[in-house]
Amino acid sequence: MHITVVGSINTDFVVTADRRPLIGETIQGKTFETNFGGKGANQAVASARLGIPTSMIGAVGGDEFGELLLENLEENNISTEYIEKITQTSSGSSVITLAEGDNSIIYVPGANEAVDANTIKKNYEVFLNSDIVIIQNEVKDSAIFHVIDFCHENDIPTILNPAPARPLAKKYIDKLSYLTPNETEFEYIFEGQEMKQVLQQYPNKLIITLGALGAIFHNGEEHIVVPSFKPEKVVDTTGAGDTFNGAFAVGIVSGFMLEDSIKFANLASSLSIQELGAQGGMPTLAEMRSSEFYEKKWDIK
Repeated sequence: MHITVVGSINTDFVVTADRRPLIGETIQGKTFETNFGGKGANQAVASARLGIPTSMIGAVGGDEFGELLLENLEENNISTEYIEKITQTSSGSSVITLAEGDNSIIYVPGANEAVDANTIKKNYEVFLNSDIVIIQNEVKDSAIFHVIDFCHENDIPTILNPAPARPLAKKYIDKLSYLTPNETEFEYIFEGQEMKQVLQQYPNKLIITLGALGAIFHNGEEHIVVPSFKPEKVVDTTGAGDTFNGAFAVGIVSGFMLEDSIKFANLASSLSIQELGAQGGMPTLAEMRSSEFYEKKWDIK
Protein backbone atom coordinates (compact mmCIF):
# COMPACT_ATOMS: atom_id res chain seq x y z
CA MET A 1 0.00 0.00 0.00
CA HIS A 2 1.21 3.50 -0.77
CA ILE A 3 -0.30 6.98 -0.44
CA THR A 4 0.96 10.04 -2.30
CA VAL A 5 0.05 13.55 -1.16
CA VAL A 6 0.42 16.62 -3.38
CA GLY A 7 0.14 19.90 -1.54
CA SER A 8 1.44 22.64 0.69
CA ILE A 9 4.21 22.47 3.26
CA ASN A 10 4.12 25.31 5.80
CA THR A 11 5.27 26.64 9.11
CA ASP A 12 2.36 27.59 11.38
CA PHE A 13 2.75 30.59 13.68
CA VAL A 14 0.07 30.04 16.32
CA VAL A 15 -1.26 32.62 18.78
CA THR A 16 -3.86 31.84 21.44
CA ALA A 17 -6.06 34.52 22.98
CA ASP A 18 -9.33 34.84 24.86
CA ARG A 19 -10.87 36.57 21.84
CA ARG A 20 -9.98 37.98 18.42
CA PRO A 21 -9.01 41.66 18.26
CA LEU A 22 -11.35 44.11 16.60
CA ILE A 23 -10.12 46.05 13.55
CA GLY A 24 -7.39 48.44 14.69
CA GLU A 25 -7.29 46.93 18.18
CA THR A 26 -4.31 45.44 20.00
CA ILE A 27 -4.99 42.84 22.67
CA GLN A 28 -2.75 40.68 24.82
CA GLY A 29 -2.41 37.06 23.75
CA LYS A 30 -1.86 34.07 25.97
CA THR A 31 0.67 31.89 24.11
CA PHE A 32 2.74 31.78 20.92
CA GLU A 33 4.10 28.64 19.23
CA THR A 34 5.75 27.72 15.95
CA ASN A 35 4.44 24.42 14.53
CA PHE A 36 4.64 22.41 11.34
CA GLY A 37 1.68 22.61 8.98
CA GLY A 38 0.39 23.07 5.46
CA LYS A 39 -2.65 21.08 4.39
CA GLY A 40 -0.57 18.78 2.20
CA ALA A 41 2.05 18.08 4.85
CA ASN A 42 -0.63 17.65 7.51
CA GLN A 43 -2.49 15.05 5.48
CA ALA A 44 0.74 13.22 4.71
CA VAL A 45 1.64 13.12 8.41
CA ALA A 46 -1.86 11.91 9.29
CA SER A 47 -1.62 8.95 6.90
CA ALA A 48 2.02 8.10 7.69
CA ARG A 49 1.39 8.01 11.44
CA LEU A 50 -1.30 5.42 10.80
CA GLY A 51 1.31 3.12 9.28
CA ILE A 52 0.86 3.52 5.52
CA PRO A 53 3.99 4.36 3.45
CA THR A 54 3.50 7.93 2.27
CA SER A 55 5.25 10.18 -0.24
CA MET A 56 4.96 13.96 -0.44
CA ILE A 57 5.12 16.11 -3.58
CA GLY A 58 5.57 19.82 -2.91
CA ALA A 59 8.14 22.58 -2.41
CA VAL A 60 9.93 24.43 0.37
CA GLY A 61 11.96 27.62 0.29
CA GLY A 62 15.66 28.24 0.70
CA ASP A 63 15.21 29.61 4.23
CA GLU A 64 15.88 27.92 7.57
CA PHE A 65 12.22 26.92 7.79
CA GLY A 66 12.60 24.83 4.61
CA GLU A 67 15.22 22.59 6.22
CA LEU A 68 13.12 22.16 9.34
CA LEU A 69 10.03 21.33 7.30
CA LEU A 70 11.89 18.57 5.44
CA GLU A 71 13.32 17.19 8.67
CA ASN A 72 9.85 17.03 10.20
CA LEU A 73 8.44 15.07 7.28
CA GLU A 74 11.35 12.63 7.37
CA GLU A 75 10.92 12.16 11.12
CA ASN A 76 7.33 11.17 10.37
CA ASN A 77 8.54 8.51 7.89
CA ILE A 78 7.39 10.44 4.82
CA SER A 79 9.42 10.23 1.63
CA THR A 80 10.70 13.72 0.72
CA GLU A 81 12.38 12.59 -2.52
CA TYR A 82 9.85 14.50 -4.63
CA ILE A 83 9.96 17.80 -2.73
CA GLU A 84 11.73 20.68 -4.50
CA LYS A 85 13.76 23.36 -2.75
CA ILE A 86 13.10 26.79 -4.27
CA THR A 87 16.12 28.75 -3.08
CA GLN A 88 14.99 32.18 -4.22
CA THR A 89 11.81 32.30 -2.14
CA SER A 90 10.55 31.70 1.39
CA SER A 91 8.78 28.60 2.60
CA GLY A 92 5.01 28.65 2.99
CA SER A 93 3.54 29.92 6.23
CA SER A 94 0.24 30.30 8.07
CA VAL A 95 -0.59 32.72 10.86
CA ILE A 96 -3.22 31.10 13.07
CA THR A 97 -5.27 32.69 15.84
CA LEU A 98 -6.93 30.37 18.33
CA ALA A 99 -9.72 32.05 20.26
CA GLU A 100 -13.23 31.31 21.50
CA GLY A 101 -12.94 27.60 20.73
CA ASP A 102 -12.06 27.93 17.04
CA ASN A 103 -9.38 29.16 14.65
CA SER A 104 -8.83 31.78 11.95
CA ILE A 105 -5.95 31.51 9.48
CA ILE A 106 -3.98 33.72 7.08
CA TYR A 107 -2.07 31.60 4.54
CA VAL A 108 1.03 32.84 2.65
CA PRO A 109 1.97 30.29 -0.06
CA GLY A 110 5.65 31.13 -0.59
CA ALA A 111 7.41 28.17 -2.26
CA ASN A 112 4.11 26.32 -2.56
CA GLU A 113 3.39 28.59 -5.56
CA ALA A 114 6.08 26.70 -7.48
CA VAL A 115 4.03 23.49 -7.46
CA ASP A 116 2.40 23.41 -10.90
CA ALA A 117 1.63 21.08 -13.81
CA ASN A 118 5.34 20.67 -14.57
CA THR A 119 5.91 19.42 -11.03
CA ILE A 120 3.30 16.73 -11.64
CA LYS A 121 4.76 15.75 -15.03
CA LYS A 122 8.17 15.18 -13.45
CA ASN A 123 6.69 12.75 -10.93
CA TYR A 124 4.41 10.48 -12.95
CA GLU A 125 6.22 7.40 -11.66
CA VAL A 126 5.28 7.98 -8.02
CA PHE A 127 1.61 8.38 -9.00
CA LEU A 128 1.68 5.13 -10.95
CA ASN A 129 2.99 3.35 -7.86
CA SER A 130 0.33 4.83 -5.55
CA ASP A 131 -2.85 3.22 -4.27
CA ILE A 132 -4.47 6.61 -3.71
CA VAL A 133 -3.50 10.27 -4.21
CA ILE A 134 -4.61 13.14 -1.96
CA ILE A 135 -4.73 16.76 -3.15
CA GLN A 136 -5.95 20.07 -1.70
CA ASN A 137 -6.21 23.69 -2.86
CA GLU A 138 -3.06 25.24 -1.38
CA VAL A 139 -1.11 24.77 -4.63
CA LYS A 140 -1.84 26.05 -8.14
CA ASP A 141 -4.94 24.95 -10.05
CA SER A 142 -2.69 23.70 -12.86
CA ALA A 143 -1.14 21.14 -10.51
CA ILE A 144 -4.47 20.07 -9.05
CA PHE A 145 -6.19 19.63 -12.41
CA HIS A 146 -3.20 17.82 -13.90
CA VAL A 147 -3.21 15.35 -11.02
CA ILE A 148 -6.93 14.74 -11.47
CA ASP A 149 -6.57 14.20 -15.23
CA PHE A 150 -3.52 11.93 -14.98
CA CYS A 151 -4.92 9.80 -12.15
CA HIS A 152 -8.26 9.46 -13.93
CA GLU A 153 -6.55 8.34 -17.14
CA ASN A 154 -4.52 5.76 -15.21
CA ASP A 155 -7.27 4.49 -12.84
CA ILE A 156 -5.54 5.82 -9.73
CA PRO A 157 -8.04 6.73 -6.96
CA THR A 158 -7.99 10.39 -5.88
CA ILE A 159 -9.25 12.44 -2.94
CA LEU A 160 -9.68 16.19 -3.36
CA ASN A 161 -10.07 18.11 -0.14
CA PRO A 162 -11.18 21.46 -1.67
CA ALA A 163 -9.70 23.79 0.92
CA PRO A 164 -9.46 26.69 0.66
CA ALA A 165 -12.57 26.67 -1.53
CA ARG A 166 -12.23 27.48 -5.23
CA PRO A 167 -14.54 27.03 -8.20
CA LEU A 168 -14.55 23.40 -9.36
CA ALA A 169 -15.95 22.37 -12.73
CA LYS A 170 -18.21 19.33 -12.94
CA LYS A 171 -15.83 17.62 -15.38
CA TYR A 172 -13.22 17.46 -12.61
CA ILE A 173 -15.68 16.34 -9.95
CA ASP A 174 -16.69 13.50 -12.26
CA LYS A 175 -13.06 12.35 -12.53
CA LEU A 176 -12.46 12.30 -8.78
CA SER A 177 -12.93 9.25 -6.60
CA TYR A 178 -13.80 11.31 -3.51
CA LEU A 179 -14.54 14.98 -2.82
CA THR A 180 -14.40 15.99 0.86
CA PRO A 181 -15.51 19.59 1.49
CA ASN A 182 -16.68 20.95 4.79
CA GLU A 183 -20.03 22.77 4.90
CA THR A 184 -18.54 26.17 4.00
CA GLU A 185 -16.58 24.74 1.07
CA PHE A 186 -19.64 22.84 -0.12
CA GLU A 187 -21.69 26.04 -0.17
CA TYR A 188 -19.00 27.81 -2.19
CA ILE A 189 -18.56 25.05 -4.79
CA PHE A 190 -22.27 24.26 -5.12
CA GLU A 191 -23.61 27.76 -4.53
CA GLY A 192 -27.39 27.91 -4.07
CA GLN A 193 -27.83 24.12 -4.28
CA GLU A 194 -29.45 22.00 -1.60
CA MET A 195 -27.00 19.71 0.16
CA LYS A 196 -29.00 16.50 0.11
CA GLN A 197 -29.83 16.85 -3.58
CA VAL A 198 -26.16 17.35 -4.50
CA LEU A 199 -25.17 14.37 -2.36
CA GLN A 200 -27.61 12.24 -4.36
CA GLN A 201 -25.94 13.40 -7.59
CA TYR A 202 -22.56 12.13 -6.34
CA PRO A 203 -23.24 8.91 -4.39
CA ASN A 204 -20.26 7.40 -2.59
CA LYS A 205 -18.09 10.27 -3.87
CA LEU A 206 -19.15 13.49 -2.16
CA ILE A 207 -18.47 13.35 1.59
CA ILE A 208 -19.29 16.53 3.49
CA THR A 209 -17.66 16.95 6.88
CA LEU A 210 -19.91 18.53 9.50
CA GLY A 211 -17.49 19.37 12.30
CA ALA A 212 -18.70 18.09 15.65
CA LEU A 213 -21.64 16.35 13.94
CA GLY A 214 -19.43 14.02 11.86
CA ALA A 215 -19.87 13.62 8.10
CA ILE A 216 -22.63 12.87 5.58
CA PHE A 217 -22.74 11.06 2.24
CA HIS A 218 -25.29 9.30 0.02
CA ASN A 219 -24.78 5.59 -0.60
CA GLY A 220 -26.97 5.41 -3.71
CA GLU A 221 -30.08 4.59 -1.70
CA GLU A 222 -30.13 6.90 1.31
CA HIS A 223 -28.25 9.66 3.09
CA ILE A 224 -25.89 8.36 5.76
CA VAL A 225 -24.71 10.55 8.63
CA VAL A 226 -21.59 9.12 10.25
CA PRO A 227 -21.44 10.62 13.76
CA SER A 228 -18.27 12.05 15.25
CA PHE A 229 -16.71 10.89 18.52
CA LYS A 230 -16.80 13.24 21.49
CA PRO A 231 -13.25 14.13 22.53
CA GLU A 232 -12.20 14.23 26.16
CA LYS A 233 -11.11 17.83 25.63
CA VAL A 234 -10.80 20.35 22.79
CA VAL A 235 -7.44 22.13 22.68
CA ASP A 236 -6.95 23.08 19.01
CA THR A 237 -9.19 22.30 16.03
CA THR A 238 -6.45 23.28 13.53
CA GLY A 239 -5.70 20.26 11.36
CA ALA A 240 -8.82 18.28 12.25
CA GLY A 241 -9.97 18.26 8.62
CA ASP A 242 -6.50 17.28 7.45
CA THR A 243 -6.43 14.42 9.93
CA PHE A 244 -9.81 13.31 8.60
CA ASN A 245 -8.54 13.21 5.02
CA GLY A 246 -5.29 11.42 5.80
CA ALA A 247 -7.07 8.83 7.93
CA PHE A 248 -9.86 8.47 5.37
CA ALA A 249 -7.25 7.63 2.72
CA VAL A 250 -5.76 5.03 5.06
CA GLY A 251 -9.18 3.44 5.51
CA ILE A 252 -9.78 3.30 1.75
CA VAL A 253 -6.41 1.74 0.85
CA SER A 254 -6.81 -0.71 3.75
CA GLY A 255 -9.98 -2.03 2.14
CA PHE A 256 -12.51 -0.62 4.63
CA MET A 257 -16.03 -0.02 3.42
CA LEU A 258 -16.77 3.67 2.77
CA GLU A 259 -18.80 4.21 5.94
CA ASP A 260 -16.10 2.52 8.03
CA SER A 261 -13.40 4.64 6.39
CA ILE A 262 -15.34 7.77 7.38
CA LYS A 263 -15.89 6.46 10.90
CA PHE A 264 -12.18 5.65 11.22
CA ALA A 265 -11.36 9.19 10.01
CA ASN A 266 -13.82 10.71 12.49
CA LEU A 267 -12.07 8.93 15.34
CA ALA A 268 -8.65 10.15 14.19
CA SER A 269 -9.99 13.70 13.99
CA SER A 270 -11.47 13.56 17.48
CA LEU A 271 -8.10 12.50 18.88
CA SER A 272 -6.20 15.14 16.91
CA ILE A 273 -7.97 18.14 18.44
CA GLN A 274 -6.88 17.22 21.96
CA GLU A 275 -3.36 18.60 21.45
CA LEU A 276 -1.96 21.93 20.22
CA GLY A 277 -0.86 22.31 16.60
CA ALA A 278 -2.15 20.93 13.33
CA GLN A 279 0.11 17.89 13.59
CA GLY A 280 0.60 17.83 17.36
CA GLY A 281 -2.38 15.60 18.11
CA MET A 282 -2.49 13.48 14.96
CA PRO A 283 -2.72 9.92 16.30
CA THR A 284 -0.53 6.94 15.61
CA LEU A 285 -2.19 3.61 14.91
CA ALA A 286 -1.29 2.50 18.45
CA GLU A 287 -3.07 5.56 19.85
CA MET A 288 -6.11 4.81 17.70
CA ARG A 289 -6.17 1.24 19.01
CA SER A 290 -6.02 2.44 22.60
CA SER A 291 -9.21 4.47 22.16
CA GLU A 292 -12.38 3.01 23.65
CA PHE A 293 -14.10 3.70 20.30
CA TYR A 294 -11.65 1.72 18.17
CA GLU A 295 -13.16 -1.28 16.39
CA LYS A 296 -11.20 -4.48 15.89
CA LYS A 297 -12.35 -4.76 12.26
CA TRP A 298 -10.17 -1.72 11.54
CA ASP A 299 -6.94 -3.58 12.28
CA ILE A 300 -4.64 -2.79 9.39
CA LYS A 301 -2.72 -5.79 8.14
